[in-house]
Amino acid sequence: MPPSTHAAAAPIARQDSGQDPYAWLQERDNSEVLDYLKAENAWQEAQLEDQKALRETLFQEIKGRILETDLSLPSPWGPYLYYTRTTAGDEYARHYRCPRPADDSQQIDESAEELLLDPNVLANGGFFSLGAFSISPDHKRLAYSLDTNGEEIYTLYVKELSSGKVSELAFADCDGSMTWANDSLTLFFGELDDTHRPHKLYRYRLDGTAAEEVFHEPDGRFFLHCYRSSSERQLLLSLGSKTTSEVWALDAEQPQQAFTCLAPRVEGHEYDVDHGKLDDQWTWFIRSNRDGINFALFQAADTGSVPSEDQWHNLIAHDDAVMLDGVTLNARAMTLSLRIGGLPVIDVHPQGLPTYRVELPDAAYSLYVQNSLEFHSDKIRLRYEALNRPAQVRQLELASGAQQVLKQTPVLGVFNADDYVSQRLWATSADGTQVPISLVVRRDQVGQPTPLYLYGYGAYGSSLDPWFSHARLSLLDRGVAFAIAHVRGGGELGEAWYRAGKQEHKQNTFSDFIACAEHLIAEGLTTAKQLAISGGSAGGLLIGAVLNQRPELFQAAIAEVPFVDVLNTMLDPDLPLTVTEYDEWGNPQEPEVYERIKAYAPYENVSAQAYPAMLVIAGYNDSRVQYWEAAKWVAKLRATKTDDNLLLLKTELGAGHGGMSGRYQGLRDVALEYAFVFKALGRA
Repeated sequence: MPPSTHAAAAPIARQDSGQDPYAWLQERDNSEVLDYLKAENAWQEAQLEDQKALRETLFQEIKGRILETDLSLPSPWGPYLYYTRTTAGDEYARHYRCPRPADDSQQIDESAEELLLDPNVLANGGFFSLGAFSISPDHKRLAYSLDTNGEEIYTLYVKELSSGKVSELAFADCDGSMTWANDSLTLFFGELDDTHRPHKLYRYRLDGTAAEEVFHEPDGRFFLHCYRSSSERQLLLSLGSKTTSEVWALDAEQPQQAFTCLAPRVEGHEYDVDHGKLDDQWTWFIRSNRDGINFALFQAADTGSVPSEDQWHNLIAHDDAVMLDGVTLNARAMTLSLRIGGLPVIDVHPQGLPTYRVELPDAAYSLYVQNSLEFHSDKIRLRYEALNRPAQVRQLELASGAQQVLKQTPVLGVFNADDYVSQRLWATSADGTQVPISLVVRRDQVGQPTPLYLYGYGAYGSSLDPWFSHARLSLLDRGVAFAIAHVRGGGELGEAWYRAGKQEHKQNTFSDFIACAEHLIAEGLTTAKQLAISGGSAGGLLIGAVLNQRPELFQAAIAEVPFVDVLNTMLDPDLPLTVTEYDEWGNPQEPEVYERIKAYAPYENVSAQAYPAMLVIAGYNDSRVQYWEAAKWVAKLRATKTDDNLLLLKTELGAGHGGMSGRYQGLRDVALEYAFVFKALGRA
């Protein structure tokens, strides 16, 4: 029998006089709660006991496609090349550097290489997440930060690279950021408040001077973040909510001075700032939405002081059809990252030469600037991949536009990209909106109904561009197609696409996903009995909502760290990040918002109906989506649903929002999920 969900404490009363019968699961350190989670884990293992051999086969199969011992492309900076190595059997890549060749060939000299950091030693078999990895401008020190339990609270360290001496900095509740000033002695780092929000910036000199608070952001909606400009001449402090931003600047050569604000915050005005060159003159670049929601680009001359907003001049005008996602600056060119028709596009503006667009071979793909190299370089690196094409690092000559594939992620064993067909489809949502779908399927299965794994997210304006996966080949080669539903709430079609899937428009996200499933079925690409769906975090909310609204459309579902207890979480401002989320979901202290969230919240809307087979995954140390959201949801489903389909809860007791940290641990997690899908679809 599944674990008992008897209440260990009195239910908590709700604003609408309702009660939450599973609120006792929120008592984190209650021994009965821990026993319950362990019992659920044991139940999950028992129900999938017959799949142990398959899971091991999948793990070995996926691992067998990956080049376990590999070398990253070296990144030149100053007198060194910086790079990482992965070694078979190790969970994490090691960080190295070696002297830069005089001919600038970027050829690594292994005899002179220097090990900078070995995460395998630091992890010691436990959870490990590397936050900052920041070399000082004089290349003498490494600043790095570690999270060793998944809570995303970091410990700060500085390593003297000449001697190897490591010093732990005695600061608590750090967000993991570490930003150097140009004196290579001054560090800026962020502190978290009680709700896990970066709210203070500190300045610390390595000469033993006490850390000094230089900025405090009291508004609970705003996150604080410090970074170096592309020119490395400015330190920039960004303060941002989900709708409004403010940026302050400080000369990186004068780190003891005060930050100066570029444009005071105005509700709804979002902007970000960088510093570089235009026509060989030092210039401020400001990406802003003050002229329209898709953002425009402004510039202001660097006259020795921080420019006020009335000194901004339009450089790239707002375009209703083109989203300006970002700007990469280089002494030789300005590179614009755009979104057009649901796809990423890169336009390059070389100094003194005509603008051009980067040309690519596939119809649906992922593309972004991976590395701008040094500011004075005449090249940048792009990362490009598609559902059927392994990731490539392409070097782009800024002046000519010539591309060179420097590295393609290898796929060991038998693999031919032409054996798989990648397509872009369009579904019609309930209100008539056309919703893009990216699909990949084996070529020999085109034109026939096939089992299909449909993935979705749809929140925060995040774009879910098609990506290649070594693991996914184990689905495709067993006859399971893969698709991504690019639903509203994401940023694939620009800012308007995002806004049409948030706040009072959140139902559009769910309607779009349902429409994508219906389209795939109507077009004969799959059937409801062959359709598995998946999403994580806010994508887990999506999965939970569509399961309540249209459970008959799906045969199986996976929800990872799912944000399913939306109403109760958003009613508790003391929980990490709740207040910052009001701009995304609304504040349920307002009656109309309360009713709106309650109408779609997955936990609230579990009903006495049949649900597909479900695998739900949580992280006990997750500070973004608390473990109890998944636990309470599963408990309510167990007590309410009318079917006998598998309902499994797995809580990673030593992990956070991102799951287990090691690469092999991650592969085993994927193997478990795929094996579950095969079982639910009758293909195990």
